[in-house]
Amino acid sequence: MNEMDAKTVEDYILSMPNAVRDYPFGEGVAVYKVGDKMFALMDEHKLPVNLSLKCDPLLAQTLRDRYETVLPGYHLNKKHWNTIILTGQLSWEEVQDLIRHSYQLVTE
Repeated sequence: MNEMDAKTVEDYILSMPNAVRDYPFGEGVAVYKVGDKMFALMDEHKLPVNLSLKCDPLLAQTLRDRYETVLPGYHLNKKHWNTIILTGQLSWEEVQDLIRHSYQLVTE
């Protein structure tokens, strides 16, 4: 499956145990967290979808070097966050893996 619309991405993010959506930065920027820890952010007005995820620093840099659609986290700690532009350069399965990785970083 390569369909990466905002609803598909959000449904997957919210399938993580205890994940909730919040809008601490105002309307249009969905923040997904577990407890008080953010693990994903999505700009609800951008197409293609822009998804920011927490990431291990070494993996974050490797992904940026490998994919032009993986950028340092927009308005986030650039060492620990990537913003991924969901154009299809990364497969849906790879995006799901990165969502799980981000979730695990804040829950373990």
